[in-house]
Amino acid sequence: MTDELAIEATALAKSYGKTHVLAGVDLRVPRGSIFALLGPNGAGKTTTVRILSTLLRPDAGQARVAGFDIGHQRRQVRLSISLTGQYTAVDGLQTGAENLRMMARLAGMSRRQARQRAAWLLDRFGLTTAADKQAQTYSGGMRRRLDLAASLVGQPEVIFLDEPTTGLDPRSRQQMWQVIGDLAGAGVTIFLTTQYLEEADRVAHKVSVLDDGKVVAEGTPAQLKQRVAGERLDLVLRTAADFSKLARYLGDRVLRSDPGELTLGVATDGSSAQVRELLDELDPSRATLARFAVHTPTLDDVFLTLTGHAAPAADAKEKTRV
Repeated sequence: MTDELAIEATALAKSYGKTHVLAGVDLRVPRGSIFALLGPNGAGKTTTVRILSTLLRPDAGQARVAGFDIGHQRRQVRLSISLTGQYTAVDGLQTGAENLRMMARLAGMSRRQARQRAAWLLDRFGLTTAADKQAQTYSGGMRRRLDLAASLVGQPEVIFLDEPTTGLDPRSRQQMWQVIGDLAGAGVTIFLTTQYLEEADRVAHKVSVLDDGKVVAEGTPAQLKQRVAGERLDLVLRTAADFSKLARYLGDRVLRSDPGELTLGVATDGSSAQVRELLDELDPSRATLARFAVHTPTLDDVFLTLTGHAAPAADAKEKTRV
């Protein structure tokens, strides 16, 4: 493992009986980066996180986290990481400040150090004004920030976040994305699983797509989208007859066909000049097209192309064991 990598995994494998959950997973996560692991339900995301955080032993393969071997140096790994699950683990009957002071004391800090650390974290996560309120009175976004603050009490090198914004409203999600970005900017390595493709697109420096226990693609969000396709011009026809006529004319130039929506998609470079040229070619009379839109590839397209099905719905829950 090089000094530039916070996480390095090679050929990780895990099975439950005859069910193969991981079938040789390789991962490389640079220090101080935000890494997103994407995959449909049951792909093995949670199993991967549990193995890397030493909660589960792999059947085969090896990995190092924060420079330590997950098999032979489990204690050192655990001292170097933090793991935050989908659901907040804070005590609702304690105040925000009490939660953080308790975590600091459990981490071995003195009372004075615990107070100082709690005060710093409350300020860092914008919770100072709510410090003396019971956590059960916090909004979902505030509880999530308090949970993340608690995970930072011990100043970990690597943070594992399992679907960190599940259930949050759009504003709270934006706030969490800002916090995650700031943490990476301060040198903390973030390893997150997410079912929100927009989330990976917005915050991740690198993405790996996991399907059927294997990594099927990896790279930056932009690189993955470039692998799938260029931009596409979607054309909505006025009538079924217009749709059929244009489909015959385009032939194998059609990238997308939706008869129900009377929509045909053709390749474009996205420039205004080429879009105008295509519209003039395909609808010279200005009578057959109802509307059009330029479609930029998304991680949804990556999912569909690489796994053969759409990304998991936002409210889907991954099976507990995998």
